[in-house]
Amino acid sequence: MQPGSVIIDVAIDQGGCVATSRPTTHSEPTYLVEQVLHYCVTNMPGAVGRTSTYALCNVTLPWALQIANRGILPAAESLRPIAEAVNIMDQEVTNLAVASTFGMTYSKRLERK
Repeated sequence: MQPGSVIIDVAIDQGGCVATSRPTTHSEPTYLVEQVLHYCVTNMPGAVGRTSTYALCNVTLPWALQIANRGILPAAESLRPIAEAVNIMDQEVTNLAVASTFGMTYSKRLERK
């Protein structure tokens, strides 16, 4: 990257998305690597708790209503985003990455297509 560039790594809570990223805090939020400014504050939404709570609720409420109205299994079977969010159902691991990570048997019950 060009000197003076800025990286804001919003995936830092999950390990980051840039090789030079490392977690920082609100009290010391930035650092330089090869003249590239990094901002990698963990829990960024925590800085604006009220706003981030409203944003999260507005995004998740429609999906929660789908689950409430249909039931989890019908919702997961008919709505891909819900199927992709389910990791375990009826004691079966339905997420391949989770099954692989923990050496468990993967169930194709809600296989993502």
